[in-house]
Amino acid sequence: MKTDIKSLTMAEIKQTLTKMGEKPFRGEQIYGWLHEKLAVSFGEMSNLSGDLRSRLEDRFALPVLSAVQVQKSRLDGTEKYLFRLPDGHLTESVRMRYHHGNSVCISSQVGCRMGCRFCASTLDGLERGLAPSEMLEQIYAITRLTGERVSNVVVMGMGEPLDNYDNLLRFLSLLTGEKGLHMSQRNVTISTCGIAPGIRRLADEGLQITLALSLHAVTDEKRKRLMPITEKYPLEEVLSACAYYGERTGRRITCEYSLIAGVNDGDADVAGLAAIAGRLHCHINLIPVNPVTERGFAAPGRGHVQDFKSRLEKRRVNVTVRREMGRDIDGACGQLRRRYENG
Repeated sequence: MKTDIKSLTMAEIKQTLTKMGEKPFRGEQIYGWLHEKLAVSFGEMSNLSGDLRSRLEDRFALPVLSAVQVQKSRLDGTEKYLFRLPDGHLTESVRMRYHHGNSVCISSQVGCRMGCRFCASTLDGLERGLAPSEMLEQIYAITRLTGERVSNVVVMGMGEPLDNYDNLLRFLSLLTGEKGLHMSQRNVTISTCGIAPGIRRLADEGLQITLALSLHAVTDEKRKRLMPITEKYPLEEVLSACAYYGERTGRRITCEYSLIAGVNDGDADVAGLAAIAGRLHCHINLIPVNPVTERGFAAPGRGHVQDFKSRLEKRRVNVTVRREMGRDIDGACGQLRRRYENG
């Protein structure tokens, strides 16, 4: 089985090249082709000898994603990509254009096993985690297709990033390392549904990435109905882990809160959310839920969303309503993949 060269660090590539009888600087050249020039084949690596390129081809796999389908919003230009992985599985990514640059939301798994009731990604379960190269390739493929640099990355697509922890950490190292894209850690956000041990482990890694907690309910009873992970990690355990993350990193956490009409948008929810915001000193990001046909959930009306936000602000909560981007396309995680596979 061939080694995935795009998931290797520069040091690992250098070491392997040395064992192959090559000078270590060849490893730097190859790494640059992979992560700066975004090469899709060894044949492109023109400053390497033909013999070396041939040996690399025999020894290494160079994963490249192909776009199966691209949807572009007529409302705001948001683009949703359905990519085919080398083994035939499908994954999703989204590019959102802001005044400060391009933000790309990537997936960390094919499917998901967390079972959140408002998410299409979980409907068919988990197929597998993505390799570091496959996470990077979502960014690289979008860069190649658009010709535009990506300035922010959010790991908030299909899958639970902390359920694919080791691959996630290697991806972060490759993305933010000195060579390659060299993206600032502060421009990377990792979203989790609340795997408490993973949050604490991530806090101890010495990173400066932003953590986003998918909260969505302020009591265990309600959260269990929406997010089965609460059975394993109760809300108090999750909030305690988030507080630890803030203390260890000095980074302010974001709490994502999908507003679902008649489910989590009442007076008690306002009070509970304000209490959590005060405890964690976090930012609250309200998200009118993307309708998922199979789940039967709907977003509250625009007026109710603004009223919910105003009541939080009166309690001195730092809160925003997420700009509803890509509303006219398959915006919710997993929708495009599911629609494509089901014909």
